[in-house]
Order: sequence, then structure tokens, then C-alpha cells
Amino acid sequence: MEKSTDDIWITNPPPEDEDEIKEPQTLLGKVIDIIFTFLESIALGGAFFVVVYLFVMQPHQVKGNSMYPTYHDKEYILTDKISYKFRLPERGDVIILKSPKNPDIDFIKRIIALPGETLKIESGQVYLNNSLFKEPYLQVQTPLFPGGFMQEGLIVTVPENMVFVMGDNRPGSSDSREFGFIPMENIIGRVFFRYFPVSRAGMIEKPNY
Repeated sequence: MEKSTDDIWITNPPPEDEDEIKEPQTLLGKVIDIIFTFLESIALGGAFFVVVYLFVMQPHQVKGNSMYPTYHDKEYILTDKISYKFRLPERGDVIILKSPKNPDIDFIKRIIALPGETLKIESGQVYLNNSLFKEPYLQVQTPLFPGGFMQEGLIVTVPENMVFVMGDNRPGSSDSREFGFIPMENIIGRVFFRYFPVSRAGMIEKPNY
């Protein structure tokens, strides 16, 4: 009687697939794997940092005293670069903007007037939409500079897609009183956090007018 194929016993298992056979890893191989894994992590972290830096937020250091006493020289702040992609700037926001005279230089200023609003500076006082504008962060009055954009008693209207900005330290700030309105496209972002010095660290609150 012939044996069926079902009766045949296989006593020796087939050899393993050669593709699945790995040589034992040497110490040098393990070190190389660790190095490449570390470099890959650094590359991914660097790419994440670049994306955040370019599109989300950016650190800045305050230079000078144009925003004193709100911000001091050499303080470190974070700038939100994404909010204005979804909403318009608001009065009282402290912003980082490109200097209208030299776009390679960044300024820190406060938004005072928005598109369509009227503004006048007279006898050291700021009048917004025909009403005295009270600013709780100021320690001195608002002077005017000879030959500047703003003149005593001159009423100006902020054009569309522009803002009027000033520093909190009015006698020591180069701002819209001197060079006029700022196009919104010159705004880099809104200051939202101060992280150094630690004693003054915290979120930046917008003033109540």
C-alpha cells in the first residue's frame, strides 16, 4: 500500500530564511547606532525649533529704555507670531515691529490707535477719537519732536491696515510721533511673556483703558 503524503513525517525542519538571520551586533555597531539615534533626535529637535521660531513664537531682548517702566533694558521676552494671523491687533498690545527706517532693526512699541480712529497730541496730552486718552502705564506726558510727523494740535486719522504706535517712555522713544503710521505687515508679533529676569517673569497683561 502506498503512503499518502499525509503520512510523511518531516524530521528535519527547513532552514531559516537567510533574510532573517542577523549577525550578533558588535560593541562598535551598538555605539554607531546610539550616535545616529542621538543625531536624529537633534535634527528633529532642530527642525521643530526652526518651525516654532519662524511661525509661532520668537525670543527677543529689550534694548534701551523706550518702553520704561513697563519693560527694562536687557529684559528677555517672548513674541507671539501667530495670533495676528487669526485676529486684528488691539489697542494696548505691545508689539515687535520692523523699524520703518531700517527693516533689519526691530522696535518694541505699544499700539495706541487703530485704523479709522482719530488722534491728536496737545499740551502733552493724547486725545483719541476726540476724548482724553488716559494711559495708566505712563509716568510722564507725551512731548512732540521738531520736524516729526505729529505736530501740536494736529488731528490725524489712522489709514486702513495701519496702526499708530508709541513707547511708554515718551521722551525717550522714537515712534509714530516721529515717523508716522506703521503698516500692519511690519508687525512681527505681540509680546505675551517676560521670562528674564525671573523676579519680573510672567504673562503680559493688556491694560484696561
